Order: sequence, then structure tokens, then C-alpha cells
Amino acid sequence: MASDNDLILRMEHIDMFFPGVKALKDVSFNLRRGEIHSLMGENGAGKSTLVKVLTGVYQKTAGDVIYCGDHIEPKSPLESQKIGISTVYQEVNLCANLSVAENIYIGREPRTKLGAIDWHTMEERSSKLLHDSLGIDIDVTKLLSFYPVAMQQMIAIARAIDTRCKILILDEPTSSLSERETEKLFEIMRNLRSTGISIIFISHFLEQIYTICDRITILRDGSYVGEYEVKKLPRIELISKMMGKEINEGEIESNVDKSKPSDKRFIETDKVTVPGKVKDLSFNIKQGEVIGLAGLLGSGRTEIADMLFGLTPKTSGTLKVDGLEVSFKCPMDAMKKRIAFCPEDRKISGIFADLTVRENIIMALVAKGGMFRHMPRSKQNELADYYIKLLRIKVSDREQRVGQLSGGNQQKVIIARWLATQPSLLILDEPTRGIDVGTKSEIEALSVSLAKENGMSVVFISGEMGEMVRTCSRIIVIRDHVKLTELAEDEISETHIMQAIAGDYHGHA
Repeated sequence: MASDNDLILRMEHIDMFFPGVKALKDVSFNLRRGEIHSLMGENGAGKSTLVKVLTGVYQKTAGDVIYCGDHIEPKSPLESQKIGISTVYQEVNLCANLSVAENIYIGREPRTKLGAIDWHTMEERSSKLLHDSLGIDIDVTKLLSFYPVAMQQMIAIARAIDTRCKILILDEPTSSLSERETEKLFEIMRNLRSTGISIIFISHFLEQIYTICDRITILRDGSYVGEYEVKKLPRIELISKMMGKEINEGEIESNVDKSKPSDKRFIETDKVTVPGKVKDLSFNIKQGEVIGLAGLLGSGRTEIADMLFGLTPKTSGTLKVDGLEVSFKCPMDAMKKRIAFCPEDRKISGIFADLTVRENIIMALVAKGGMFRHMPRSKQNELADYYIKLLRIKVSDREQRVGQLSGGNQQKVIIARWLATQPSLLILDEPTRGIDVGTKSEIEALSVSLAKENGMSVVFISGEMGEMVRTCSRIIVIRDHVKLTELAEDEISETHIMQAIAGDYHGHA
């Protein structure tokens, strides 16, 4: 146990009540000086609420926050920032229409003797700050929007450093980053740690937690589970503590249905091309199987899904659904052929945050029926309640706004929406991105059971190779918008997928 002198932050016996909900119950959290500490738990465990208490977004109901030896009660994020606690969120909270320099010094602009903004000094300081603290050399006079998300996050971190933060909170900072960008971020985090800055790191990527963090605090259902040294906590034990039940390694490793799927082909493509997106694609999807599309970011996985759902119509080749040649001009054409699609970005393309769970679930079915076919409220309620129960969606009731749910439960609502249309093919594009380990396992198992028990065909797309291995009975490997090979049965492993992407492994043609 660390002595009080080692601790920069102690949060003790924290309670947080919302009307009808106890979001945090007697939660404790200790942060040492100069360490990277992961805050982990399933969606809805209380991670974000605890951070919002620390940063003044919420005022706690009970408990103590002791920072640098003093009791604090920040009333706003600005107040917490002034005392040295800064947060960089997954969605960068800077101003895209301002320059890099303006973003770094917004609200703290250097002034001339006459009180005007000293642009030269501000730009000079910004360049020096980025170079000296992060090793980045960019044009700070360009608009923030000119730079990719990864660079915008680095700029947000630079701003936090310049406000002389002692605690830096990174909330899902790697979800939009490539492997190379993530490694660069980790290098910066290690450098910050060596200067004595303490980092709270929130991520759903287990591999990253074990790569970069010193300790882990686990929350479950708004309660404190425990604090652990990363090197002394096996991954299987971490998942068990997060989910609150014992899990056998084998259970996590595979949900795959080993029984042979039907020989009946629901989808067949022959040399299908969408210019710049899909090239000469020939493959099939059998009834009652989970087929994976594997490849690096930008390889063409999502583009294939878009083509199958009619978002980007093919220009050549043939597409058959249930043995009949089709030519989709729009998603409604695909929906009429009982094809459903859960898109990659649930916030932009998936949920309607201001609508209720009930309204979100019935939306695709109502759209498919046409604007003149009214669905009775009793039928809407029945459908919503059925899928809330089937998918174990955590809601107060069916009339709760979807925007109030955790990411994992939002994802379940989108899946429920499409299951309500009773599809023959369900396309899941990154269905577990940014959600907790427990819900990931549920969605993986659901994909397999829909295929095995309902005879549904499922296309499963994920950047996590382990997830593909656990879920898919056949995997098509894509690179540069071209199908390279297929893996099936005993060929399916993370090693073989990576070898196939690199062109060093050849499975079925």
C-alpha cells in the first residue's frame, strides 16, 4: 500500500446519486505521483461518473476528494483544470475552426502592452511546446481541422501540459488511432510519467492496459472491486473481477459453432466491383454461419458491408440473394431482401440519442413497412420489451432516452432494431468497439447463437483478431480492397490471419 506521501490523489467513500439511481456506492480511488493508472469496468460500472466527480462536472453526494494533501470540491471542469487536473476525451473537445495555437492558448492568450493578442508570441510558444514536450513539429497557424484526429489528441495533451497539470485523464484516447499512432501516444505517456505527471488511463483494449499501465482499479455496478498491480493480475482474473463471475479461459477463447453450416448459400458474389472500394469480389455467405471479414483499417471490410446493404451500389459483377440476381440501388432494396446492417459508428449512423429505447427499436421495422402502415403502441411496447429482455439491455424502462445508456447498451439497442426486422443476414461492423469486456462476450455469443439456433447468416467485422477467432466459423481476409484468401475450421487463428494479411499464408481460394 502506498504511503500518503506517494499519493497525489485520494478519493474515499464516494457516493453519487441521480434521481432514482445510485451511480457510485462507496467508491475509493488512489493515484500515485508519476504513475499510469487504469480505471476499468464494464459500461455502466461508474468510470465516467467518478472522473466527472473529480473534474467538477458532477458534485458528489458523499465522500472526500484529497488532492495534493488538500480536500477539494471543484464546481466545474475549468476549476479543476486551474488546480492541475486536465482531461483529454475520446472526442477531442477543442475548436476545429481555430488554429492549433489558438486552441492551445484559448482563454490564456499572451497579450501585448496594449491588451491585444500577441499572435507572434502565442505561435512561437505553441511550436516550442509541441516540439519540446511531445517531439511534434507542425504548422501551428493552420486550423485544427486540417490535422487528423491523432494529431488533434496530441494538441489537446500539449494544452493540458501547458496548463501545468499534475493529473492527466485520458478517456479512450486510442479508439480512433492506428497502431503506430497508439505507440507514439504511449511513448509520450511514458515521458510524461517520467516527469512526475500522474495519468488516469481509461480504455477497453486489454492489450494496451497491460502494455502501458502500472496499476488498475476495477469498478463494477458503481462499486469498488479492488486495486491491483498490472503485472500481478492475470487477464482472465481481470475479466472475472469486472464481470463478477468466474470465467474459464476456454469460454473466453471461443464461441464458434463447430457444427457444419447449411450448404445453402444466402449470398453469392461473382467479380463484384465498386470503384475505389471493392475489387473483383467473389465469395459466398451460407445460411446459418458467422463469416468474418478480416483486414487492416481501410482494407475494404466496411466497403463490402456497404455494398451488401446497398449503400454503395456495385458497378459490375453479379450479386445473388437466395439464388436470385439482384442489383441494390439503396438500403431499402437490401432491407426488402431481409438484410440488416449495424454500422461501425453507432453515434453518427446508429442511435437516435434523443429518442426512447422503444422508438429506436421499432424504427427499422416501421421504415420497412412504409410511412402509411401504422404500428399500434401495444405492438411497439411488446417488441421493445421482448428485445430488452432477450438482449439484457440495462434500462430503467422502454421510454428511457437512448442517449442516457452506456455504449454497450446503445449497441444492443441497435442490434435489437435490426433483429426486429427478422433478417436473414445480419451485418455487424465493429459491434464491440468501445464497449466493455462483458458486453463484448455477450455480443460475440449472440452472433453465434443467431446463426446456430435461428439459421441467420451473420457477417462479423472486427479489428480485434482474437474476437474474430472466437466468433467466426469462416474468415475472409481482405487487403487493399481485394479478397486474399479464406480461412476455415483449424486454419482460423490470430497468427494465420496476420500471415494472410501479410500474404504469407494461403488457405482456401
